[in-house]
Formats: sequence, C-alpha cells, structure tokens
Amino acid sequence: MRYDYLIFIGRFQPFHTGHESIVRKALSQSNKVIILVGSAYQPRTVRNPWDFSEREALIRLAFSQEENKRILIFPLLDYVYNNQLWIKSVQQIVAGVAHNNIASEAKIGLIGHKKDESSSYLNDFPQWNFVEASNYNNISSSEIRKSYFEDGEVRSDLLNSNIAIELEKFKKSDAYKQVKDEYDFVKKYKSAWDCAPYKPTFVTVDAVVIQAGHILLIERKAQPGRGLMALPGGFVNPKERLKDAVIRELREETRIKVPAPVLAGSITKEQIFDDPYRSARGRTITQAFLIELHGDKLPKVKGGDDAKSAFWVPFAEIKPEMMFEDHYHIIQAMVG
Repeated sequence: MRYDYLIFIGRFQPFHTGHESIVRKALSQSNKVIILVGSAYQPRTVRNPWDFSEREALIRLAFSQEENKRILIFPLLDYVYNNQLWIKSVQQIVAGVAHNNIASEAKIGLIGHKKDESSSYLNDFPQWNFVEASNYNNISSSEIRKSYFEDGEVRSDLLNSNIAIELEKFKKSDAYKQVKDEYDFVKKYKSAWDCAPYKPTFVTVDAVVIQAGHILLIERKAQPGRGLMALPGGFVNPKERLKDAVIRELREETRIKVPAPVLAGSITKEQIFDDPYRSARGRTITQAFLIELHGDKLPKVKGGDDAKSAFWVPFAEIKPEMMFEDHYHIIQAMVG
C-alpha cells in the first residue's frame, strides 16, 4: 500500500541511524512523513538534553534537500498523567496536516518498532495501519547519551556523520556543560546506593498551592534542576505522616504567611504521581496535595531551605520548559 502520510513518533534524544532507517523506509512507502518529536518543551535533563528546535535541526541534517521537502516535523507535548489527552494531541496534529492538504480521505499509517513497554503507544491508534520497522542494529539512544555525557564521546558509529559533527560542536556550549554537571551529580548521588541489595524507592510530597488564579512556585537552589521552577516539597522524614510532611516542606521552602492549621484545613485533593521516569535520581513516588486558599490578597512568601526564591505565578504564565521534573504535569492533573 502507498500511503499519503506515515507517522513516526519518538523523542530522538538524539536522532540516530536506527531512527534514520525508519524514516527512509517511511519515505519509500509514503508521499510524506510526519515526525512527531515527543517531550517537547521540557527543561534540559540527562534524559532530554536537546530542545525541540535542536532535534528538528539534527533530524534534517540526515536527509537531502529533496527528502526534507517530504518530511514534516512537529513538537509533541507530553501528557504524562493523561494518556487520552496525549492521543488527542497526536490526532489533532495529523488531522490538521492531512485535511489541509488532501481533499479526499487521506491514507495514513503509523510506522515504528515494537521493542518493549515503551512502545505501547503504537497500539493507541487503531484507525491507522501499522507499518512494522525492524530494530536497526539494536541502537539505544540512552547508550549514546551515556557515552556523550560521561566520556564526551560522540558515537559516530551510531549517528549520521552530519549529526556527529553537530554533536561535537554542541560539546562546547553552555547547554552541554549544564547537562554534564547534572549527569555527574546524579551519577554520584546514585553511587551511595551501590551496595544496597535493591534499588531504593523514594517517597516525596509536593504542595500545589493556588489562590486567585495564581500558583505558588519556588526556584530550585541545588542540583538536580538548579534554577528551574518547582512545586514546594521534598522527602518525607522516617517518622512523619505525608500530610505533616507537605505542610512542613511548604513552610520551610516558602515561609508562607499562613498558619499551618489553615494550610492543612485548605487541602481539597490528594493524588499519587508515580511515572517511573519522573526523577533522574531514581524511582521516586510523590504524593501531591492541592491547597486552595481564598482571598484577593496573595500571602507573602520568601524562599528558604532548598528554595532560592518563592513567588506566585499566574496560571497562564507557567512555562513547561522551565518546570522541574514532572511538576508541570502534576499541576495539569491537579488543577487542569
């Protein structure tokens, strides 16, 4: 079957020759290829070192000018705790392209490789035919990233030559240094648990404090995520209940001028967030508490403890690319 469009979804961190082989197969079987770049608008982390525009540029370096005319690339925002919204987002992007360019009903397919549970999204679109692509040389992006940030080695054997050259240049940037520093921090942090019989699971709490169309955020003072905005919160003490922990962390990090009993009495919702990849430090499960305060005057706040600063932010001004870990998605789930 000849397709009008074949869709390829991935994070492409970075885009390697395995990805390239799939796109080339898609080009051979379709008029145009739609590449959806996931985890768009995320802060730089070891797992997501390159932003959307950088990844788009790297992808296009692997193809000729004529091939690039047939490749359409779009950013795809994660919806970590709302899979149906993520599916809807994919459908809307594809529908917008297909309906605008073809008068009759377009022949659309989804191309990819079902390698493990991380490929389960390929089953979310039964309306499109699935085109299986082989696992080209068992290449892993995580392996490439590990070599790149641990030893500074660009795996040119696993990358298009143009992309390898660009990644060599990237090593001289402030962005590379930022991710490298975080990589080193996380590696040292995890080394403390090398002798443990099992990998540890951490429990944290996060406070989603809202009032008058604003949300209370902090700026992180230390690694990981130094300089990023985050929800007030932290690790639970061994002899502490979760609700007590979130009130303690909230008051320590924001110095909020609201009595502890009022904060506790203003909790209207609780939810667990347990995405396996939510924290670079290891398996971390957090319990978030929605605290709804009332009044037209926002309480005074001031950064303390692990927070460089604390401040109120209007909902409309929250930027996902400036939010720590999955805190943007926690806010989406708790507030909407």
